[in-house]
Amino acid sequence: MAVIASAPGKVLITGGYLVLERPNAGIVLSTNARFYAIVKPLYDELRPDSWAWSWTDLKLTSPQMGRETMYKMSLKHFALQCTSSEARNPFVEYAVQYAVAAAYSTFDNNKKDLLQKLLLQGFDITILGSNDFYSYRNEIEARGLPLTPESLASLPPFSSITFNTEQSDGQNSKPEVAKTGLGSSAAMTTSVVAALLHYLGVVNLSSYNGAQHQENLDVVHIIAQTAHCMAQGKVGSGFDVSSAVYGSHRYVRFSPQVISSAQNAIRAMPLEDVVADVLKGKWDHERTKFSLPPLMNLLLGEPGTGGSSTPSMVGAVKNWQKSDPQRSSDTWKRLSEANTTLEAQLTLLSKLAEDHWEIYQSVIYSCSMCQPQKWAEQASEAVSHEIVKALFGARDAMLNIRSEMKLMGMAAGIPIEPESQTELLDATMNMSGVLLAGVPGAGGFDAVFAVTLGDSGNNLAKAWSSHNVLALLVREDPRGVCIENSDPRTNQITSGMSSVSIV
Repeated sequence: MAVIASAPGKVLITGGYLVLERPNAGIVLSTNARFYAIVKPLYDELRPDSWAWSWTDLKLTSPQMGRETMYKMSLKHFALQCTSSEARNPFVEYAVQYAVAAAYSTFDNNKKDLLQKLLLQGFDITILGSNDFYSYRNEIEARGLPLTPESLASLPPFSSITFNTEQSDGQNSKPEVAKTGLGSSAAMTTSVVAALLHYLGVVNLSSYNGAQHQENLDVVHIIAQTAHCMAQGKVGSGFDVSSAVYGSHRYVRFSPQVISSAQNAIRAMPLEDVVADVLKGKWDHERTKFSLPPLMNLLLGEPGTGGSSTPSMVGAVKNWQKSDPQRSSDTWKRLSEANTTLEAQLTLLSKLAEDHWEIYQSVIYSCSMCQPQKWAEQASEAVSHEIVKALFGARDAMLNIRSEMKLMGMAAGIPIEPESQTELLDATMNMSGVLLAGVPGAGGFDAVFAVTLGDSGNNLAKAWSSHNVLALLVREDPRGVCIENSDPRTNQITSGMSSVSIV
């Protein structure tokens, strides 16, 4: 009876900070780094007196953290009581509460009887995150291995997680776990919500019947967004959950009121009714299909600084907006224009690939083998000139984005593009075959990203290694949430961990 769902991590390549406010858009790419949730009954059979129970049991296991947490769950209010001494996981807790409440709010009485029996068997939930969500530099260095994708691939799948030992005060404090910035909490929340909703029969994610599958994904999205916001204690932009559900796309956030109203109602209404209202709410987010143009590859590099605290950085930018509204407004306008330009150039390149595949293929492979200043020499006729022009248009837009983001960070007093990252990104963008490089999302000291042409990613990985930067095994994978056929631990050929190829 086990249900296994997985959801991808993300890289926001445009729209950092701007995506917090409608109608600004962000381009978010989903990756082959995935979070897995395995849900099965805790008990094989019901006890004879189980009909009288008003509580059920929940066991949450996180092998990578060496944690097993036990809970009692009220079947009336869906409240969770932790009965063990292990650290709690609010993202999983809210995912469980809101998924169960969604079942109660959508089922008729007959289905509720079956649901009650299923709940009384308890939940046994195991969560697993691909290695690329976390930093394993210490393990690689301790083994005396070079900082290469091959070394990363040699680690066992779902290795134990490294904790940050140095804790600093203030806005730039490192999170407890050394992460790479791929959105682990959103992917984890989405995988748990999807597995539970499928397990309880609220949705059927095994069916890929067009409209019905879309409706099922929409339910997963609404419950995952709500649970994630509740766990964070604030209503974020939601791009990370959206990409975890739907995969790569262009995203415009939902109006915060659709969830903030639920935050207020939770004090006065039963959770079942709150979730029913959220499911019926006006979810006005926008999602447009998007992925990188053909023969272009996403590559991430971990500089080894342990990550940044996104919430504190977002708070600093918001404070700056309030204190200097004119300057911040001008900066956001220029950033928005640069983001739109980059999106337009990448879309144009996809169209040129579709219309002139052989010429496109030839130009991309030629440019992949030389530095950007020599790209113009690879164009010999009108179409190839147009392709090279679009490549330079994308590069220029990225440079403008980086410049504005760095200035915004300086004005807000936070390291959106720290000097160490600037040096790395400048060197990266001057390498053969590199189209773009930047700090994804909120920036800081998380992994940097690059978009490379053709097969040039392997050379970039080697160059990064010489600069003490570890190229991760992450690549773009446009798939969103899905049901898996087997436990990923029993299949050693897990996505992104079995192969050292990064293109």
